[in-house]
Amino acid sequence: MIHRILISAAFCLAGATGHAQTKKKPTTATYDLLLRGAKVVDPRSGLDGRYDVALVADRVVRIARHIPADSAKRVADLRGCLVVPGLIDLHTHVFAGSAPNRFADGQSSVNPDHHCPMNGVTTVVDAGTSGWRNFELFRRQIMEGSRTRVLAFLNIVGNGMMGKPSEEDTTDMEVAPALDMMRRHPDRIVGVKVGHFERPGRHHWLSARTLARQAGKPLFVECHLPDISLEEQLAGLGKGDFITHSFEQVRERKPITDSLGAVIDAVMEARARGVLFDLGHGGAGFWFDQAIPAIRSGFLPNTLGTDLHRSSIAGSMKSLPNVLSKCLAMGMTLRETIERATWGPAQAIGRQDLGHLSEGSIADITVLRMEKGRFGFQDAGGERIRGRWNLMADMTIREGRVIWDLQGRLSQSWSRGMLNGPEK
Repeated sequence: MIHRILISAAFCLAGATGHAQTKKKPTTATYDLLLRGAKVVDPRSGLDGRYDVALVADRVVRIARHIPADSAKRVADLRGCLVVPGLIDLHTHVFAGSAPNRFADGQSSVNPDHHCPMNGVTTVVDAGTSGWRNFELFRRQIMEGSRTRVLAFLNIVGNGMMGKPSEEDTTDMEVAPALDMMRRHPDRIVGVKVGHFERPGRHHWLSARTLARQAGKPLFVECHLPDISLEEQLAGLGKGDFITHSFEQVRERKPITDSLGAVIDAVMEARARGVLFDLGHGGAGFWFDQAIPAIRSGFLPNTLGTDLHRSSIAGSMKSLPNVLSKCLAMGMTLRETIERATWGPAQAIGRQDLGHLSEGSIADITVLRMEKGRFGFQDAGGERIRGRWNLMADMTIREGRVIWDLQGRLSQSWSRGMLNGPEK
C-alpha cells in the first residue's frame, strides 16, 4: 500500500515538474486589442479590403494584412464583418432640457447611451435642443458623463427647443451671449441652429446667420421657416452651411426636386457654392419620391443625420444603420454610404480627428454585420422599398473602449460548452 502511494506521488511530482518545464513564459503583449479578419472600409484613406487593426489605449497603432494573434491582450475574430470608422450622426436630439421640451406629443430627446452604442454610433451632434441659457446644463447633464461623444449645434434661441411660445421669442435670440458661449466651448459647439419658427419675420434668420459668421462656424438650417422660401434660404447660405431634411415633402418647405424628379436649379447652384445637404430623416423629413430621383441623378446627401428622437426611432427612421441600409437600397454604394456617416460629417463639423481609420488616429470604430436577404425600408409617407442588404452593429468602440459587443466576441467561452453543442 505504501509502495503504491509512493509511486503515485512520484508520478504527480514528475507531472508537475514536466508541466513547469514545458510551460511557456508569459510574454508582454504589444497591443491591447486586435480586430482580425474583417473587411475594412475607410473612405478617407481608401482602405477597402481585409485587414487586421491593432489598438493601444485610445489609438489605432497598426493596420496590416496580418497581425499575429499572440501580439495582443485581447483578440476579436471578425471574419464576415465590416470594420469602419465610428459612425457620426450629425442630426440628433439628446438633451431633454431644464423643462419639458417642444416634443409635447412624446417625440422627446433620448439619452444617447440608451440608443447609440448598440447602433454603432460613437459621436452625435445635437441639433439645437439647447441654447446659450441651458447649454451648460446640457454639458454637465449629458456630455461629460456619456459613453457616446456628444457635440452640439447651439440654437439661436437662448432656451433652445423648449416649445412655443419660448421657441419663437425673438427677444431671446441674442447674438452676444450665444457667441460668448460658443467661444467658451469650441470643442463642444460645432455650429449654429435655426428652425422651428413659424411666425412672420426674419429676426431669427438674420440673428442666426450673424452668430454663425461671427463665430466662424456653420449654420444648420432646419425646416419650419415658412416666411423664408427655400430659394432664399439657399441664397443666404455659404460654403459649409447645412440644409437638413433635404428629402422632405411637407408643407414647411418646397421640395428640392420638381414634378419631373429633377433637382431644382437653386439647389444645384447652392451645392456648387459648397452648401451641404443633410439627409435628416426624422419622423417626417424623408420621402422616397424626393430621395430616389435625386440620388439616381447623382445628387447624394453630404451627411446622413437621422434626426434622432423617440418617435423617429419608433417610426420609419429606426437607427443610423437602418438609414445606411436604406441608402444602399436606393442605389448608393457601400463606400458612398459609409463616407456620409463617417468622414463626411467629421469634415463638416471641423473634427478631422474623427471619422477615419489610420495609424495614430482615435480608436473610434464600428463593426457592422452586413446581412444579405430581402428587407423592407420605409419613408415618412408610409411607402416601402425592398433592399438586399441590411446593416447591423456588432461591436462599437469609442476611444479604444468597447461600449457594445452584441455577440460577446471578447468574452470567454462558457467552460461547460454551449447549450446547442460545442463551440466550433
